[in-house]
Amino acid sequence: MLSIRNATVADAVLILDFIRRLAEYAREPNAVVATEADLIRDGFGPVPKYRCLIAEWDGAPAGFALFHYNYSTWRGQAGLYLEDLFVLVEMRGKGIGKALLQRLAQIALEENCYGLRWMVLEWNDPALKFYESVGSELLGEWETMLLRGPALARLASSDISEAVGEPKSAKK
Repeated sequence: MLSIRNATVADAVLILDFIRRLAEYAREPNAVVATEADLIRDGFGPVPKYRCLIAEWDGAPAGFALFHYNYSTWRGQAGLYLEDLFVLVEMRGKGIGKALLQRLAQIALEENCYGLRWMVLEWNDPALKFYESVGSELLGEWETMLLRGPALARLASSDISEAVGEPKSAKK
């Protein structure tokens, strides 16, 4: 009944649909700007920036897990970062989400990763309970930071002497 496979380039439309449905669930229906072309370029090009698993129930798409590597300098070892995990509402309660996490855990071990990391919205009680049920821990003392848009551009283009506190008069 359940099968999990690696996504192919032919799945780009499906992956984008899952991403949009996840955004709706996360109360951000207009936040997705990714396109099918973006997903093809970044997931199926010469240097893929992500990987994706597709879950199917009786041959019909049921959910997905999109992930990539991160690196722990403290451990000196890569880990897997789960960017998105989503199961269609009508397919929930069948163990599909747990099966996707299990496959990711297998991949992490096969590839000598230290573990699997992801974020969850603090209001998403069903997800929090589900993740706790598989043994994950909430890293409460760590806060997520994000630098993007104009702030990212401003930092990238700023004069380095300003960034290190050198007075402008010291420039030659």
